[in-house]
Amino acid sequence: MASPLARRSLLLHGLALGLLALQLALTDRSQILFWGAVALVGLAGLKLRESRRPPDLRRAALAELIAVGVLAVMNPELGPSLLQAVTALVVLGALLSQEAGGRTSLRQLLSRSLLLAVAALPLLVLLFLLLPRLGPLWSLPGATAGRTGLSDQLDPGSIASLVQDPSPALRVSPLSGSIPPPAQRYWRVLVLDRFDGRRWSSLATPDLRQPAPPPPAQGAPWQLWVVEPSPVPQLPWSGAGLPLTPGIRTGEAGELIGPGPGGERRRYTLGRATGPSAWRTRPPLPQELRLPRGSNPRLEQLAEQWGRTLPPAGRLEAAARFFQGGSFRYTLQPGRLPQQAPLDAFLFESRAGFCEHYAGSFTALMRAAGLPARVVLGYQGGEWVGDAGGTSGYLDVRQRDAHAWSEVWLEGQGWVAVDPTSWVAPNRIAAGVQGGLAGQLDDLRRLGQTLPWLRQLEQGWTRLDLAWTRWVLQFDGRSQNGLMDRWLGRWRQWQGAVLLGGLAVALVPAVLLLSRRDQGDRRDGLRRQLERSLARLGRLGLAPEPGESLEAFFRRCSLQVPELAEALTALAQRYQELRFAPTSRPPTPPRSLGAADRNLVRALRQLSPGAIKQSNP
Repeated sequence: MASPLARRSLLLHGLALGLLALQLALTDRSQILFWGAVALVGLAGLKLRESRRPPDLRRAALAELIAVGVLAVMNPELGPSLLQAVTALVVLGALLSQEAGGRTSLRQLLSRSLLLAVAALPLLVLLFLLLPRLGPLWSLPGATAGRTGLSDQLDPGSIASLVQDPSPALRVSPLSGSIPPPAQRYWRVLVLDRFDGRRWSSLATPDLRQPAPPPPAQGAPWQLWVVEPSPVPQLPWSGAGLPLTPGIRTGEAGELIGPGPGGERRRYTLGRATGPSAWRTRPPLPQELRLPRGSNPRLEQLAEQWGRTLPPAGRLEAAARFFQGGSFRYTLQPGRLPQQAPLDAFLFESRAGFCEHYAGSFTALMRAAGLPARVVLGYQGGEWVGDAGGTSGYLDVRQRDAHAWSEVWLEGQGWVAVDPTSWVAPNRIAAGVQGGLAGQLDDLRRLGQTLPWLRQLEQGWTRLDLAWTRWVLQFDGRSQNGLMDRWLGRWRQWQGAVLLGGLAVALVPAVLLLSRRDQGDRRDGLRRQLERSLARLGRLGLAPEPGESLEAFFRRCSLQVPELAEALTALAQRYQELRFAPTSRPPTPPRSLGAADRNLVRALRQLSPGAIKQSNP
């Protein structure tokens, strides 16, 4: 395989393997298909190394294309899909180079590969729209690690570190209605109901194997959510709405639990709820009132006094007055708390902390005062990107928007959200973390920032990614059924026949386009070869007259330079043979003017000086 054809084809195959290896490096290894894709890429590389004949290269290309399909199943987002498309084009280029005999340029290979992709596009669209959608054939195991995000425990200082990360956390696209104002943008993820005197955690782990109820048969999608990889299985949401994506359910504490590993990006839609969510009225459990006695004695003494003298609502008001009038300070650098009585040290000594300090200490105060309470972890805020008040944009929530707040049980009201951070730093809720840290230069310098021009590029890409998610990735069986009901109506049972008929119709222009392009490429190539030969004659002052045919021009040249007559006659005959050969029976090799053109070059070199003078009087 030392010919130029083999070298070019091998180079393209090597590039395809490199692109596949890059995609594998960016793929979550916890997915069940990952190692299958690794095996396919490895087999393609081994087959490529031992290739000695064209069929070996074709088998390697087949393994590469199958690997592209497996990666498309694992990574269907817009960015990976574009990379997969480029990989498929490179493999097609390698196959075309093999079949063309190595006489095509890289530009021609790219042009023909794109032509094949365009010809196949109508077929792909028909299959996408009409081929019945199948549900998942298996459930993937949950992952325990993600790229970044919230933890399932709340330890003082954990969120303060997370808010220094400017990377994206989630995007919300309103499909109907609008996004609430900044002060109401609370996106709950985790509910923590266990307290050991310092650290908050969840007493129960959600059972990911529990089947989710089927989505409601009616109701239009309300919001589209795209969540970046996270180490927890719970999904962000506002706490209101109905999950429409199969496999997603709401937990008893108001957590949204979905399938799939947290180490990969997840997408889901919510519909509007017709009434209050059931989790808001679920009576408190014993652990939501439990407090380790003696762990923070000063906190317990203050709260027990409220519990003896004040009604439940009055205890909330007393806590608000305590935080608002206690010279508390919102900061990213609160310092370390002692191991013994850490909340006492925060509430009565340092009084400097971040949202987890305020949420954790307030929740402990409420439990000590006799009110069931729990900590909620999630995100608060987000930047709206798009038309103000419209539905054409999206809400961009970053890791730096991570937040903690509380929920308290009140008889007759259910679980009521309370954010003690808003009592200390109201600008944090209205204007984000930067607003809460206004005037604190040291803290502001610790926040991760993104360059403005890079931010604009990222926003534009996110728009495209959300559109891809909405119209392609979210096109499930439910969406297809609605589309077919609108298109076919009472003829719905003929969906299969419509698919076959559409494929047959789409094949006709594809075949015509490819056949015409093949014929045009062959003829255009001959024309370029002929023009190179004519350019050699032009250097002797021999040029065709306007309207002069090729035969007439060559006869005139033969009369002026008789030494060229034999070479010109052979060149004209060869060009006519190739130019007007029937397209159904391609000419036998060589398929070029190569030999005739070389004869002309030799004849030109052997011209005597007198002949050249004679040709240019």
